[in-house]
Amino acid sequence: MSWLLLIIGGLFEVAFASCLGKAKETAGAESVYWMIGFLLSLTTSMFLLYKATQELPIGTAYAVWTGIGAVGTVLVGIFVFKEPATFWRLFFIVTLIASIIGLKFVSSH
Repeated sequence: MSWLLLIIGGLFEVAFASCLGKAKETAGAESVYWMIGFLLSLTTSMFLLYKATQELPIGTAYAVWTGIGAVGTVLVGIFVFKEPATFWRLFFIVTLIASIIGLKFVSSH
């Protein structure tokens, strides 16, 4: 169950980073709504990370949580914000995914 909470928390990390990107692109009330989404996503993500660390080692949980957030945010950047999808960006995203999977397999929980 703690791995599921951690994965969901990582997805909320992607959401809060994406909300920041949208808030930057907008103005006025729309920007405020994106910032509210940022705060809600941030709070949810941190709470789920906290719950996951009740059973998982903090080092593993934090690395996986940030890895999910980093990979997801790069992918959102590429597909939503039209950031470049160069060979090296994709190569290092793949190595990060492999590292996240490796941490899951070597974790004692």
